[in-house]
Formats: sequence, C-alpha cells, structure tokens
Amino acid sequence: MSSSPQETVALGVLLGQHLTGGSVVCLNGQLGSGKTCLVQGIARGLEVPKDLYVTSPSYSLINEYPGRLRLFHVDLYRLDDLGELEDLGLEEILGADGVTVVEWAERMAGTLPDERLSVSISMVTDQRRAIVLTGYGPEALGLVGLFKRMIYSRGKSDKERALWR
Repeated sequence: MSSSPQETVALGVLLGQHLTGGSVVCLNGQLGSGKTCLVQGIARGLEVPKDLYVTSPSYSLINEYPGRLRLFHVDLYRLDDLGELEDLGLEEILGADGVTVVEWAERMAGTLPDERLSVSISMVTDQRRAIVLTGYGPEALGLVGLFKRMIYSRGKSDKERALWR
C-alpha cells in the first residue's frame, strides 16, 4: 500500500537498488495510478543522474537513461498495433543488459519474457494506492521474496503483506 506519490517513489528506489542487468518490470494500472512515479523511483535506485528528469515516454514510446544500469522506460499506452513493437526494437531492448520498465505491459501480454516482475497499481483513493508485485521466473520471485521479508520485518499488516506474491 502506498499513501502518497513520495511513498510510491520510495518503493521504486528500493526496486531499482535490487534490479539487475536484463531485469524486466511490467507496470499495469489505470491513468494517474502512479506508474511514472514508480519509474522515477526506479531511476533513482539505478543511480540515473538527478539532473535527468524521468517522464513518461507517451509520445516517443521509449526513453533511455544512463545509470548504474541503463534504464529503458517504455510506454505502450499509444501503441495501436503489436506490429509496432518490432519497429521500436523492443525485442533487442528486452534482451539488453539494462533494466526495462514497460508501462501498459498488458498490451504486449503474448510477447512478455518469461522472467519478469509484474507490478499492478490500483487507485484506492485520490492518494492511496494498492501495489501488487508478482514474480515470474526465479530472479523475479527472489525479488518478491526479498520485499516480502522487508515488509514482515517492518511489522506491516496482513493486508499489506498479501500484496507481495
């Protein structure tokens, strides 16, 4: 659960600090749910220079940022046809050594890599968000397990613990 954009960014920082080369993070949630806030935190955790402001690449579809690992921020909101994915070079990006974060990942559901972390963000109130992490593959499952242990060690509620699968 996140109670503010700052908490969502903080979760992203933790994620970014633990992601490794080749990691793929799939973000799902309605407009305004906080996907870009989470990516901004991931960028901080990946040590993207602070003078580079992370924005949603809604029109360019892909933004790339330097850091401890390169961050590829992909936004598929305006994608009309799955054939456009080939034109974007997304397959090469997903196989790169950087970290790829895909907003609106459900639009490429049939082509997602087997190893990935899925993050679903739901709006509970204007400020409060339910954030569910689901791991697919051993590395992503390990990351979810790490976050689960962090939540337990902080004494979070059973409801909050249930969000980490």
